[in-house]
Amino acid sequence: MTTVSEIADELSQLAPTSLAEDWDNVGLLVGNGEADVSSVMTCLTLTANVAAEAITRQSQLIISHHPVLFRSIQRLTTQSVEGQVLLDLISAGVSVYSPHTGFDSASEGINQQLAELFGLSSIGVLRPIENTIDKSNADANPVGGGRFGDLPSESTLAEFIDLVKRRLRVDNLQYVGSDAVTIRRVGIACGAAAEFLRDASEHGCQVFLTGEARFHACLEAQAHDLALVLPGHYATERPAMERLAERIGQRFPKLTVWASESEFDPVRWS
Repeated sequence: MTTVSEIADELSQLAPTSLAEDWDNVGLLVGNGEADVSSVMTCLTLTANVAAEAITRQSQLIISHHPVLFRSIQRLTTQSVEGQVLLDLISAGVSVYSPHTGFDSASEGINQQLAELFGLSSIGVLRPIENTIDKSNADANPVGGGRFGDLPSESTLAEFIDLVKRRLRVDNLQYVGSDAVTIRRVGIACGAAAEFLRDASEHGCQVFLTGEARFHACLEAQAHDLALVLPGHYATERPAMERLAERIGQRFPKLTVWASESEFDPVRWS
């Protein structure tokens, strides 16, 4: 029988905890490493409905990209939604592992996947992590925060936006910049990562893609003459958790593995 620790070891190879940001909380956050596992569910965020799905379908392990325990807590009671979720999971014997920013920055992580999804060449790292060896990929892809690379051919911003919509399966998105501006080099950082705007500009990018950004970040992009494309936090990260379910299923073929079917993007676009 496969154990929680064995799957955690596989995840730590894919998304080394050493790559996570200092403020982050990654790894096995809930559960017993020696517990047996026959069923695994992946998700982007461990909400109450996602936890209920895992319990109903008798999953012993949830791999949630976003940590369920992000900030320190002093009480674990049913008086908070987070407390209720955790107590329900513990009662049902469900463990929780979160790779988060270690997965974002890994050599085969979310940002690398996005760069490849858009067909970028000469892929580099916006903010490399120094003195860190990522052994998860024998091809030694670079590691660190964000990615940049070149499109197969020059494109207008409007054409790139159409590409983003198709590849990330979104009908609408927000953006900053002129539709007709010519772009070739693209910067990427999944989730809410507007702090990489200047890195993208310094690497010669004409457009920067992240999930979401505050208004002042949009003004900063405008000031740097950098187009900004915002398809949504969920859209930039959820597909990687679906692919992670496939990867875990291939690595451990005796397990039942699936990406949460009840999870959805809470943000609606009219």
